[in-house]
Amino acid sequence: MLGLALAACNLLPAVEDETKGWSAQKLYNEAKDSLAGRDYPQAIKYYEKLEARYPYGRYAQQAQLEIAYAYYRDNEPAQAVTAAERFIKLHPNHPNVDYAYYLRGLANFNGDLGWLGYISGQDLSERDPKAAREAFDAFKDLVTRFPESKYTPDAIARMNYLVNALASHEVHVARYYMKRGAYVAAANRAQYSIKTYPQAPANEEGLVILVKAYDAMKLTDLRDDAERVLKKNFPDSKYLKGDPRRAATPWWQLWNW
Repeated sequence: MLGLALAACNLLPAVEDETKGWSAQKLYNEAKDSLAGRDYPQAIKYYEKLEARYPYGRYAQQAQLEIAYAYYRDNEPAQAVTAAERFIKLHPNHPNVDYAYYLRGLANFNGDLGWLGYISGQDLSERDPKAAREAFDAFKDLVTRFPESKYTPDAIARMNYLVNALASHEVHVARYYMKRGAYVAAANRAQYSIKTYPQAPANEEGLVILVKAYDAMKLTDLRDDAERVLKKNFPDSKYLKGDPRRAATPWWQLWNW
């Protein structure tokens, strides 16, 4: 049976490569057309053939950068990051290398969200923060190395969002521990968020968790210190506005998760 199968395979006509004999320019133009038409898998194939057949020259260089973008748009963030990092390593002085840094950040920014996350609108703070940290580091590299880049303003905006998302993740975990009565763990996570991301808006709730955790552990001095920090940094916090009908009840006892 194996012999018959092999013989049958030999009888099948070979599939001719349509790109055989194409010049580097022809391959590049077809890849660009596929990219513009949002046929990202086809664009990737053309870019790969271009680099394999014509590894030197400006078309190959540009293909190495644009294939990273094609992977990104094709929802292949790991390959996009790898391609961007390869371009950075091979062409550190390229006039468009800043875009490779930016693209590496973008790929990590949405890298672990996946289709379910896109559909459900999952909050970044509820996901594994590894990709968020990697995205932040990539954007930071761009801002540090290329402060005048046209991509820098957007990178800074995304960094600000990521800082709060990372802080929100820590607060999310602290809230989880509070619900289960693990007050030491809750206080530790809230403290970490406050110290690591001091400007993050999420720390408003982090301080509330800290107050509640210290109160639950009967650490009144630490509780009062945390409350003072909350009132100083978030004087209009909704958490401080308890029910006036229960004025005799400490405000932190009015908030539950």
